[in-house]
Amino acid sequence: MCDFDALSDEDKRIRHREMLQYAESFGGQNFFLRLIEAIRESKRDPLVAQDSKFDMEIGYIKWNKVIFNDKLQLLQRVRRDEIKRDNLLPPKDDKSYKKVLNLLRTLKPIVFHVKPKNIEDGRGFFFQAFEIIDKDRTKLNPIFDALFFCSIDNVKRVLNYKPKD
Repeated sequence: MCDFDALSDEDKRIRHREMLQYAESFGGQNFFLRLIEAIRESKRDPLVAQDSKFDMEIGYIKWNKVIFNDKLQLLQRVRRDEIKRDNLLPPKDDKSYKKVLNLLRTLKPIVFHVKPKNIEDGRGFFFQAFEIIDKDRTKLNPIFDALFFCSIDNVKRVLNYKPKD
């Protein structure tokens, strides 16, 4: 997701529509971008919050399980390799395979709920961190990647994408 320019035109169109839907359910593009900016400006990574919640004046994100810093660091390392492999999982003969598989098993059940404070701004949305493609292939969910890892400029590029017709 963070490498938007490398996607095909069809994938760009799909990501654009998805991101617009998420933004609209949180009050629009400006509120959505403010949420992402607040996450980036946070002194400590919100994903390792002890109360499993990130709160700000226009809304919040909460999830159902504490994520420990070692799991977050491993996730950040493997997500960089996801683009090359088109898979979060390394090859089975890789020495990190078992660690990454345990990471996926640990984080897969977590559900993130994103809600605006004012119900008139939208109903919010929920998502999981990963998309399981098949038993050997898993990818980072694009909204999870956008909210917690991608640059603001990249998210803006996705939101402002003009499909080629």
